[in-house]
Amino acid sequence: MRNKVAGIAFIIGSLFYVIAEAISAAFFNASLFNTYVFHTISELGIPNGNSPLFWLMNSAFILIGLVLIFGNFYRFKDYIVKNKVLFYIFTLVTGIGVIIVGLVHGGNPFTLGYHMLGAMMAILGGNILLIIVSRSMQEFGIYQKLTLILGLFGLMVFWIMFFNMELGYMPVFERLSVYTMIIWSFLTGVYILGNFHESS
Repeated sequence: MRNKVAGIAFIIGSLFYVIAEAISAAFFNASLFNTYVFHTISELGIPNGNSPLFWLMNSAFILIGLVLIFGNFYRFKDYIVKNKVLFYIFTLVTGIGVIIVGLVHGGNPFTLGYHMLGAMMAILGGNILLIIVSRSMQEFGIYQKLTLILGLFGLMVFWIMFFNMELGYMPVFERLSVYTMIIWSFLTGVYILGNFHESS
C-alpha cells in the first residue's frame, strides 16, 4: 500500500507540474515559444498582468515540493541503504526550496532575495540529491544510472545558467536544470510502483 501511495504521488506531482507550467505559459503575455525560451519559470508565478494564471504555477511549485518530501520520507527512504543523512538533508533542502519559490514571488524587490535562495536550494540541492540517490541504493541498475545522468546533466546546465545570467535564452538552461528533477519524480513513481510486490 505504501508503494502504491508514494508511487502515485510522485507521478501525479510530476505530471501536474508539467501540465500546470504549459497552461500557465499558454496564457502568459507572450507567444508560447518566447515564454519558454526568454521567460523564466519564476516569471510564470509572479502575480501580475503578464501571468494571469500565476496561482496555477505557484501551486505546482508547492505541490512538487510537498510530494518530494512526502514521497522520500514516507516510502523512498526504504530504498536508501547508505548516505541516509545526506539523503534526508537534501530532500528537505530541495523540497523546502521549491515551496519557497511557490510562496515567495520573484517580482517583489523586497522578497527577491528569499525567492532566489529558494530557487538555489531547489535546483542545486535537487540535482545533488539525484546524484546522492543514484549512489546510495542497493543496486546500480537502469533506474540508478538514469538518476545519476539526470543529476549530472542538471548540475552542468545549472552552472552554464549561473555564469550566463545575462543571456536572453538563459531560461532554457533554467528549465533544463529543473526538468531533471521532474523527470526523476516521474521515473521514481514508476520505479516504486514496479516494486509494488515488496512488503509495505
